[in-house]
Amino acid sequence: MKNLIKKFIPSFLLSWYHFLLAFLGAILYGFPSKRLKVVGVTGTNGKTTTVEMISKILDYNPPTASSHSLRERAPEAGYKAAVLSSIRFKIGDKDCPNTLKMTMPGRFKIQKFLRQAVNSGCQYAILEVTSEGIKQHRHRFINFEAAVFTNLSPEHIEAHGGFENYKETKGKLFQTTKNIHIVNLDDENAKYFLQFPAKKKYTFGMNQGDINNKDIKLQLSLIGNFNIYNALAAIGVGLSQGISLETCKRAVENVKGIPGRMEEVVSQPFKVFVDYAFTPNALEKVYQAIKNNFQPKKMICVLGACGGGRDKWKRPVLGEIAAKYCNEVIVTNEDPYDEDPMKIIDEVAKGTNGKARKILDRREAVRESLKSGQSGDAVIITGKGCEPWIIEKGKKIPWDDREIVKEEMAKLKFDK
Repeated sequence: MKNLIKKFIPSFLLSWYHFLLAFLGAILYGFPSKRLKVVGVTGTNGKTTTVEMISKILDYNPPTASSHSLRERAPEAGYKAAVLSSIRFKIGDKDCPNTLKMTMPGRFKIQKFLRQAVNSGCQYAILEVTSEGIKQHRHRFINFEAAVFTNLSPEHIEAHGGFENYKETKGKLFQTTKNIHIVNLDDENAKYFLQFPAKKKYTFGMNQGDINNKDIKLQLSLIGNFNIYNALAAIGVGLSQGISLETCKRAVENVKGIPGRMEEVVSQPFKVFVDYAFTPNALEKVYQAIKNNFQPKKMICVLGACGGGRDKWKRPVLGEIAAKYCNEVIVTNEDPYDEDPMKIIDEVAKGTNGKARKILDRREAVRESLKSGQSGDAVIITGKGCEPWIIEKGKKIPWDDREIVKEEMAKLKFDK
């Protein structure tokens, strides 16, 4: 039905339709963002981890202080924050998984979420802001206190009609956010995002930026240089809200893991990681981080690619990256939507230059990867993270890579 609507209704009318829905949603819920400080995080990769780190900074409670003294010491920490990300909806202490298969929900859902945050006494709301969401005006009628740019690499190119359009869509968040901008200087697109006016701007990078000038020495539990960038972005938000550098630092260092993001599901007799990475840039960084930090004897990698006509260009590129880093490659089903899953698998496998095994059934692919693992190896399963579904021909099939790994590992141990 959605495809038919897109086919027969002119794009400018669709745009007005989405804009009107955003306006109606804000009216229905009483423009709740006016009573919150809303932080929007955008970029190709790292949004979820950055959002989670910002949340930890805002609601960080030093273990040595009582809640009463914390309130007196604000803005040291102790704020009540709502979180809307690809993995969860959190309002204060209430937390539920995001099962929508949509990082940035529809306009009514977002405005309802913000209203619930206000009603629960939240002072902040932290949102992942996607290019598709911006394109459909889901960011409209939200008063953003701060906009954060993590990084940009080719993604959703076909949907936006080119990389420049994709970049410009992301930029609209910065156009509408007038107070605070936080930008990754190490990204080649930083200059574009810095051009938009704001009352305050904070920049960061591995060896540059005003956040780094504070001589921060981080000891993160999360591996990978990309998580250093995520932490610096989150620290930028904390500093912009008057939270001390020491509190920001302690909060991000206290983050032990993010569900489905470089999550170590099994530690013995070999390591098994589950990660959401589905873009070439993210996939390569995951493989590099595991190789550099754990130096496994052998890397066994399971991957796939989305269907629905999404970014077909990247399928062989994903396969090429896997072949470059992994000793064994298994290409499997991911989220085929309305496409033939075997055709997608073939397109990914083409990039491996004959190195890949092709297994249609994702559970079987996981099982085979685990059967190949030996002491000192690493099995890396990417593409879904903690997503609760596989989407195929309009059906949602219950799924969780992490649980499948545990189930299949238990069977293998039982067999032995």
